[in-house]
Amino acid sequence: MTRKSILVVDDEVSIRKALSRALERDGYLVTAVKSATEATCVSRDSSFHMLICDLQLPDGNGIQLIQQLKHNNPELASIIITGNGTVESAIQATREGVFHYVTKPFNVDEVLVLVGKALRHEELNQENRHLKQALHRKYNFDNFIGDSSAMMGVFSVIEKVANTDSTVLITGESGTGKELVAQALHYNSNRAEKMFVPVNCGAIPAGLLESELFGHMKGAFTGAVANRTGRFQAADGGTLFLDEIGEMSPDLQVKLLRALQYQSIEPVGSVKPLEIDARIIAATNVDLERAVVERRFREDLYYRLNVIPIVMPPLRERRGDIPLLISHFLNNYNNEKGCDVVMRSEEIMGVLMGYEWPGNVRELENLVQRMVVLKGKGEIEVRDLPPKFFLSKSNGGGFGARASASTSQDSFLNFELPADGVDLKALVNNFEDHLLRQALQRTNGNKNKASELLRMNRTTLVEKLKKKQVSV
Repeated sequence: MTRKSILVVDDEVSIRKALSRALERDGYLVTAVKSATEATCVSRDSSFHMLICDLQLPDGNGIQLIQQLKHNNPELASIIITGNGTVESAIQATREGVFHYVTKPFNVDEVLVLVGKALRHEELNQENRHLKQALHRKYNFDNFIGDSSAMMGVFSVIEKVANTDSTVLITGESGTGKELVAQALHYNSNRAEKMFVPVNCGAIPAGLLESELFGHMKGAFTGAVANRTGRFQAADGGTLFLDEIGEMSPDLQVKLLRALQYQSIEPVGSVKPLEIDARIIAATNVDLERAVVERRFREDLYYRLNVIPIVMPPLRERRGDIPLLISHFLNNYNNEKGCDVVMRSEEIMGVLMGYEWPGNVRELENLVQRMVVLKGKGEIEVRDLPPKFFLSKSNGGGFGARASASTSQDSFLNFELPADGVDLKALVNNFEDHLLRQALQRTNGNKNKASELLRMNRTTLVEKLKKKQVSV
């Protein structure tokens, strides 16, 4: 572990010696000087983790010295020592980021405790800065993958609205990258230094979601043993991401609408409104316009959210981006897993380009990760793909929902056996799973209608679904 270096600046010999001995005893590297001029000189040749200096120096002011040294070393932690402190000087020191303001006479052991806290505080600040820099790099527009016209339109909207406070509604199928877009909007805005707070409205029970969003007061309900800050307050100054907004209950939709209209919230059990300044980004894979018509979603809330709409295209509508995405994921997982896997075959790329990708980009990423881990090194070949991808080989996109039963049957009967063979049991089982899911998707989960589509008894269908653990 690297020893921390500390610069002590004080014109009193006894204080310099006392601090130097105590700090060296605790394992620090110490340089002690008596003036601002000497401190400036030694700082040119050495980089320090911390500065402890007197407020009044023979040739200058301690706060001015901190300003000067931090100009070249922004991560320098600092403590001011003074024999005649004033409220004004203490306030000025705080504004300059000084960790603590110690008045003479002082206890050396107490200063040692402060030094440890100050260094740890600066380490946490550094980690926070590095994390934010990493997030900025990760969600930079240059890191978005895709050059299809559909994605170019999405990138254009993101770039235009990121640095605004406009409410954004992101729609699209599951796995298309809605949360990634929300994070890009946040980290490329003037709110990037504040919190990005995600809430999955579909994953939290309706009875708890109100407290989760708005917070609650002690005693507001059974189990409320203390005040709790809600996600709106946590996102103050930053961004609140409401994922799966289409799953929110009607009662809570009313309260959310009021919060958006008046930019204030009332914690559960409180009658005092709290002003909030959070940008709202919402996302859903539900057709909200249809939900409005069916009275499952409030029309006024829909228009309040849908100020800037962003529609994420499914992967099957941007097939040209698949090679770019595969290359990106291969690079990421090769680096992460310490593997050396490549994919160069035109045959395998043709299979992947022809697949329907019901799970969209998330499904593609999972596939690449799985193949990198299982392969370890070498070239991924067609035979390395799961059996379901062979079903799409002969019809350029699988047995999609738009294909007729006769077309699907013809395609299956015309399926060409690969030269190296297939796992017949797995292939047939996968095909059956695929048709079961298709039937459930077309009928919105209605098992009676699904069994009619598949020409089978409802009881048989239910048993198959249970046995295979198939769900939409």
